[in-house]
Formats: sequence, structure tokens, C-alpha cells
Amino acid sequence: MQGLPNFIPTKEKANYINRLLKVGFDTIDFGSFVSPKAIPQMRDTAEVLSALDLGTTKSNLLAIIANTRGAEDACKFNEISYLGFPLSLSESFQQRNTNRSIAEALETVKQIQMLCIKHNKTLVVYLSMGFGNPYNEHYSPETVHEFVNTLNAIAIKVISLADTIGASNPELITKLFKKLIPSFKEIEFGAHFHSVPNTAKEKMEAAYNAGCRRIDTAMGGMGGCPMAKDDLTGNIATETLINFLESRHLLPQNFDFQAYKEASEFKLRLFG
Repeated sequence: MQGLPNFIPTKEKANYINRLLKVGFDTIDFGSFVSPKAIPQMRDTAEVLSALDLGTTKSNLLAIIANTRGAEDACKFNEISYLGFPLSLSESFQQRNTNRSIAEALETVKQIQMLCIKHNKTLVVYLSMGFGNPYNEHYSPETVHEFVNTLNAIAIKVISLADTIGASNPELITKLFKKLIPSFKEIEFGAHFHSVPNTAKEKMEAAYNAGCRRIDTAMGGMGGCPMAKDDLTGNIATETLINFLESRHLLPQNFDFQAYKEASEFKLRLFG
């Protein structure tokens, strides 16, 4: 929702997320504790949280934060399991996204990690521009490995490689995950792809076949990053992932198709 120009009413946001909570997803990225000037769509995250029905769901809640203050705000809520922080391999994009250098962002990650440990949260670090960038800056798989090594030194347990501009391909995806997953067994690696629809399945399939089991999607392939350089490629569609898992008989038993259908129909009414 973060890139939509028109504000989605708090009640409608909560109604939509409540439907998603019934489906059986492992984690729902439900809001952001960031500056309302930067992302006005997410200014009501605390109000949305108060309207969620968490009594029976087994899904975890994740909130995006961009600085220590946002992490402090998010840590006030016991209902939140994960805090997500965008750390970029690109100096240019780190400045665009959080108004900080990579070195400053790494210090922020350390501070947020200490807050998470204190408040029993898990920090998810998104390595944005994880598959290349449009800023003519150096990129290599070795650079990704160096960043992961730095994060491993401060005990980050979840790292998601983010394809912010849709630059990945199956060969690179396979190479990265097959190198990282065995090298850092204590870390759970995720894939956060942006993609045009006709390459979405092959990217997701490459990640899964290389051992990645944490794959981010958005219903209908909505969204992208409003801080990226060009017109956005959307997120991988949840429907694409579900069809893939179903074809391999890999959907978990608690997946509720009726709840999924109702959430999809509500999403169409809400966003068109």
C-alpha cells in the first residue's frame, strides 16, 4: 500500500489484514513505523494494529522501520514479532531510502538489534539492491557475502535478499542462495523479489530450488519500493507462489483456501 497516492482508511486496512490473518501465512507485513512525511500511507500503523483480530491466528506480524526511533515505537507492541530494516548494498539507494550512508545504516542495525534482543523481537534485515543496482556502482555476489558476514557478526538471524529493481535472474539467484545457505547455517535467508509477471515464477522457483524457504509476496503483485529509481516492477504475486506450491503438493495443511479467496475478493474491492 505504501506507494498508493490515496490514503486507505484505517478500518479498511484492518479489515483486509484481518482476512489475510485467517489464510495461514507464516508472516504478515502489516505496517511501518516510519516518518509520515516520507510514507504518509503508513501513518496509522498503531491504529491498524489495535484493530487486528489476533486471537486465533498463527501468523506473525512484521513492521518495517527505518531508524532507531521507529524501532523503539514498534518495540512497544507485544503483538509484533519481526522488525524489518532496509540495508542497501548501494550507497546511493541507502541515502535515498533512509537518508543515511551504509556505514551509518550499519550502526543503526546494531542499535536496533540490541532493542530487538531486549524486547524479544527478531530483526529481519532486507539487503536491498541485493541482485544489482542502476547507479553504476560495484556489485558482485562476493559483496553480498561480505554484508552477510558483517550481519552474522552481530547475530542477525533473518536476512532477505531484495531485488529492488527486478535485476535478478535464475542463474544469479541460484548462485547466491546455494553459496549463502550452507555458509551461514544459523541464518534464515529470504527472497524479496520485484519482478514483471512473465519472469516472476522462474525467479521464485530458482530461490526455492536453491533452498530458500522464506519468500515474500504481495496479493496480486501489488507494490514495489517508492524510493527506487525508475517506474516500479511489482512484487511477486502471492497467487504465483501458491500455484507453484500447490503444483508440488507443498502447501501446508493449515492453508485455508476459502479465507484466501475472501481476502482476494476484498483486495479487488479495496484496490481495484
